Amino acid sequence: MEPPESFSVELLKQLIAIPSFSKTEDNTRDAIKDFFSSRGVRPEVLGNNVWAINRHYEVQKPTLLLNSHHDTVRPNAGYTRNPFTPSMEEGKLYGLGSNDAGGALVSLIAAFLHFESHKDLPINLVLAATAEEEISGSGGIESIWSYLPPIDFAIVGEPTGMNIAIAEKGLLVLDCVSKGKAGHAAREEGENAIYKALKDIAWFKDFKFPKTSATLGDIKMSVTVIQAGHAHNQVPEECKFTVDCRVTDAYTLEEVIDIVKENVSCEVKPRSVRLRPSGIDRQHPLVKAGQQLKKEMYGSPTTSDQALIPVPSIKMGPGDSSRSHAADEFIYLDEIKNGTLDYIRLIELLARELKT
Repeated sequence: MEPPESFSVELLKQLIAIPSFSKTEDNTRDAIKDFFSSRGVRPEVLGNNVWAINRHYEVQKPTLLLNSHHDTVRPNAGYTRNPFTPSMEEGKLYGLGSNDAGGALVSLIAAFLHFESHKDLPINLVLAATAEEEISGSGGIESIWSYLPPIDFAIVGEPTGMNIAIAEKGLLVLDCVSKGKAGHAAREEGENAIYKALKDIAWFKDFKFPKTSATLGDIKMSVTVIQAGHAHNQVPEECKFTVDCRVTDAYTLEEVIDIVKENVSCEVKPRSVRLRPSGIDRQHPLVKAGQQLKKEMYGSPTTSDQALIPVPSIKMGPGDSSRSHAADEFIYLDEIKNGTLDYIRLIELLARELKT
């Protein structure tokens, strides 16, 4: 059998060459499905998601999900290379999606295939290549969850330098509206909604939640969008603004919303409560297996499909988060090779932990 990193790189080059923006991943979906079929694995497909179950699946065994995504963001204006032309230079593979999260995806696929012939593994493996991660869309991992076998724990493949995120901040977006009363700016008329909003915006800027997460630190709230007014001589009757809240496992999203509403005068509506903070116990067998690999354990400030996976999970993968969404994105070939080996070793150690 050829070394796993060789077919991993070839598959990743194939995926880079196919545009796969969120919601339009049908062609990369087909490429992954065809790759599995060519390797004797029977893939399942729903929407733009592809998954496979290990050949020797046994219902009484616990099941580990290996998950990463095959959608990408759109290339930014800073690209000096064709983002859809995979090219290798000085040990690097360039191309859109190479680092986020193609390297993790193909490394997980290689690890899955490594164990495909193993009959005595004490766990089942499910590999899911999912869509819409970059937009946290409903057509991704959420849409196939009920079609998968019962999942007990998961590895989410994202560029972490193969360090292990044991917690991840959730995302809560709040749409806020301050109400005033329209009037002529030249006269003492009306109630300026912008001035009312400023008080609440200052609260969002300065407020500190009392509880701090041991792994994720403090909740961070940032006002990111503001809209008000129609004319220079009219006092605005309404001011709308948006707040980006990165929530830790110290609070539920509902608790955060309640605290906000108790302290501001504006109307507050959450867009969604889907993207919840996640965490895994340090005594969980998956974490204990990772500790034996001597990997750094940390809390991640960024959001991934971990937020949508309702079982204990870790986030781990080859590549560097700082390269994600950057111009001339790349991943080192050694990162793919070593990432595959680390995934295989982690699964072996997990199997050992479950036997003890």
